[in-house]
Amino acid sequence: MIQPIISVNDLVVSFPSEEGEREVIKSVSFDIYKGETIGIVGESGSGKSVTSLSLMQLLSAGGKIRAGRIVYHDANNNPIDLIGLPESKMRRLRGKSIAMIFQEPMTSLNPVLTCGKQVAEAIRLHYDISKEEAHKKTLDLFEQVRLPRARQMMKSWPHQLSGGQKQRVMIAMAISCQPQLLIADEPTTALDVTVQKDILELLLRLKEAHNMSMIFITHDLGVTTDIADRVLVMHQGKIVEQGKTKDIFNHPQHPYTQGLIACRPPLDKRLYRLPIVTDFLSGNTAVINNNQNILSAEKRKEQHQAMYAQTSLLKVENISKRYMQSSGLLGSKKHKHTAVDRVSFDVYPGETLGLVGESGCGKTTLGRCILRLIEPDSGNVWFDGKEVTAMNRTALRALRKDMQIVFQDPYSSLNPRMTVGEAIAEPMWAHGLYESKKACKKKAEELLEKVGLSAAFADRLPHAFSGGQRQRIVIARALALNPRFLICDESVSALDVSVQAQILNLLNELKASQALTYIFISHDLSVVKFMSDRMLVMQNGHIEEAGDPDTIFASPKSSYTIKLIDAIPGKQFI
Repeated sequence: MIQPIISVNDLVVSFPSEEGEREVIKSVSFDIYKGETIGIVGESGSGKSVTSLSLMQLLSAGGKIRAGRIVYHDANNNPIDLIGLPESKMRRLRGKSIAMIFQEPMTSLNPVLTCGKQVAEAIRLHYDISKEEAHKKTLDLFEQVRLPRARQMMKSWPHQLSGGQKQRVMIAMAISCQPQLLIADEPTTALDVTVQKDILELLLRLKEAHNMSMIFITHDLGVTTDIADRVLVMHQGKIVEQGKTKDIFNHPQHPYTQGLIACRPPLDKRLYRLPIVTDFLSGNTAVINNNQNILSAEKRKEQHQAMYAQTSLLKVENISKRYMQSSGLLGSKKHKHTAVDRVSFDVYPGETLGLVGESGCGKTTLGRCILRLIEPDSGNVWFDGKEVTAMNRTALRALRKDMQIVFQDPYSSLNPRMTVGEAIAEPMWAHGLYESKKACKKKAEELLEKVGLSAAFADRLPHAFSGGQRQRIVIARALALNPRFLICDESVSALDVSVQAQILNLLNELKASQALTYIFISHDLSVVKFMSDRMLVMQNGHIEEAGDPDTIFASPKSSYTIKLIDAIPGKQFI
């Protein structure tokens, strides 16, 4: 009989709450075998990360394992019960036998140590070797994870690396002691699809090279198709379904699994509304199997003929933006980096224009230049016939009522000391839309209801909300001034796919009811395809390709666009 590397039996984990102890893991059981990759999938709060932290014995904030067993079989096949193992013994296993890649590399890396020193430190913790040997081993690891300019990266600080590069440093650290089991907790969340594909391929290659087993945790079922042999689907602290990856995707049995698969934007058809998980959990078959939810090519053509017969609402002409960058010893060398290079396009009333490309391609810079949140170096922007780039501060302030932005990170764009009601009411009061603050607050409560939240939430602070709820609050604030035009900048990139579907549906509903026009910025092509009437593909500050998303997906002209489409995870299932 083949012995599993890890056996989890009837695991129960609880955390303290105002009502007493709350169970977050409820009798979870699974095995993982040598050389196997299992995917653990579910929404935020489903218990994925808590399960992995239990394996590592790293529970915090009062978390306690109340029942169950976690048995690890070492290289000599000796069983070790990890629950109750003294911390001194657990520390010898942690990193050397069982390693973990944490979700957010920036907060996991020490900002005051170079990347090379951090990895070398982890090696020396488990092996009695010299600094020189640890340095040499670290360099070899950086080359294994294919970090560019590995020697230079050894001396670099975490803030000097991109998201994908920081993730590679974390992977190098995790495999530095050649563990038997590697736990990867959301290692590709919010990364570009191309970077995500590179990270997945890297993990698979390293798994084979080091003969490791792997637990891959994600909220995106599509990602698991590219990496996992088996999938465990978690919901509210329980495993609701498990099996071979192909079987789970082709024949999902549990309504929750069916909902997670269905809420991803499909590539083979156009929907008016994405199904959401609650449709499946509530058995709302009328919504799920509604053929009227499919937008036909004829209907879409009819809509576009009417839309593009209008005069454009926004006109962007030859916009450019350059930044001065420093390099060399003490920043002695200066050179200009072109973020946006002579970009031109029009946006029509009622249109959603998708803007897609990898991080650093110029999407966000372009969006902010259009709103003059940063000043373009050259070019012109017209909105409703008025030249935005020629406006003085007074005129630009008045225009802010018509042009708004939904930022990528809703938490950092909300004041943590203001209630969400105050945050939504503040722009209304600043622009004099209502005679009293009481009237502004009442309108803020109405807007919360409009975006699917309770008016009672108005008196709560931002930290009291989930990521999806905060995104709805930021959308409500953007709507406070009754704008005609919205830029949505990566507004769903870090959300669970189920919450993402809800936000995308909300944006489309608001577009129809409020007569809005959007520029929708994202690195996720499947999301942009679902949302957009037209699509612009950006690379290195240029528009690489433009046109109807369906046409671009069917026959992309640019090799860069082909690369982006090929990198979409789980294409065979969406």
